[in-house]
Amino acid sequence: MINRSMSVSQDISFRLASLKDIEKLVEIESRSFTAPWPEEAFYNDIVHNRFASYLFITCDGIEAGYCGVWIILDEAHITNIAVLPEYRGKKLGEQLLFKIMNLAKEAGAKKMTLEVRVSNDIAKSLYKKMGFQEGGIRKKYYTDNLEDALVMWVNL
Repeated sequence: MINRSMSVSQDISFRLASLKDIEKLVEIESRSFTAPWPEEAFYNDIVHNRFASYLFITCDGIEAGYCGVWIILDEAHITNIAVLPEYRGKKLGEQLLFKIMNLAKEAGAKKMTLEVRVSNDIAKSLYKKMGFQEGGIRKKYYTDNLEDALVMWVNL
């Protein structure tokens, strides 16, 4: 039976992560990647790295994903972008990437870069849709399986 009270629209919002959000970042990270970043990496970025920011995308009150970015001078580097498995396919990654690109631009970044697994066609397609272009290969970049990373760039 269909639940007729179920809303088809999504209430989307964004917020910056703080120290109290490390557990949630780790949860999303662990559920999204085969080689997740440890809690210490998020802690160090949030507490000690003045160049780092993490942005949550909230869908209907739930933190459904996040994007990490380092902005150094006029260059932004996406460290991670993750959306919980049950929220994928709803264009949340696209909205999150669009928002972080705009925030980086507002902060003075002129270019943005990221690495993506060469096998991750879904992510590569999203990045290309958002204007990123292929820039090179980092050999054996990923520690879990030594897969190469494709470096991608976009002018903001």
